Amino acid sequence: MRVRLPSRPPSLARLAALKQRPRHVLPGRTVYNMGMLRDRIFNLETPEDVQSFLSENPTSIIFKAGTCHKTMQGFGFLQEQLETRDDLSVGLIRVVQARPASNLISQETGITHQSPQVILYHEGQPVFDADNWDITPDVLAGGLAKAPYGGAATPSANAAKSDLTPYVGLLERYLGGELDDREFEFAYTTTFRDDASLRSRDEVEVLGSIFGDVDRHMEMHMMMGGRSNSSMVRQRAAAALEQLRALA
Repeated sequence: MRVRLPSRPPSLARLAALKQRPRHVLPGRTVYNMGMLRDRIFNLETPEDVQSFLSENPTSIIFKAGTCHKTMQGFGFLQEQLETRDDLSVGLIRVVQARPASNLISQETGITHQSPQVILYHEGQPVFDADNWDITPDVLAGGLAKAPYGGAATPSANAAKSDLTPYVGLLERYLGGELDDREFEFAYTTTFRDDASLRSRDEVEVLGSIFGDVDRHMEMHMMMGGRSNSSMVRQRAAAALEQLRALA
């Protein structure tokens, strides 16, 4: 399933509200739209890390991060579902850097490795998994229902961080005249396509606001022989840069 990203970035007012305003979802529980999920992400780099994480968090999620934007989009959908599931911690395995950790999961569960991949554990046993373009809101909602709510999870001391510097740098170079339209289009869409970072939905919305679905954009660009309508690109780029600075 290919996901078309929105063509218009969220307003600064909306971003500020999302950063600071709690959203009450259940009596006695408050979930923030941004930040709190990252506090429940544990970076797993070795097989020993995996074993320790699953021992301490028998009901939790393993997320295998790949090396393309499917990882970003898949994690965005997972993040959306976990906003109301503060009981679930996430063990993050960056597959390229932590192949032995990833292999251990496959060996112990019998689940064929894919990336991105979501595996839900309940009381120490894998009860649901989804891969690649199958990681959608509907699929995740049905899968996470297999693990009943079990109380707020313990925050991670090594929370994952999001780095927007590559995009800010490209936008500044383009808007400053260092890159022309074609150079910027190639550099930006390639960077976004290959980005496997874990990002908030608001970051993904802003990053996708310039060219939309990068796969479709690049296909159309090739069909048109490199001739794309860039009349609005600079305006969207300026708006996106402002939004990214607000998110940083």
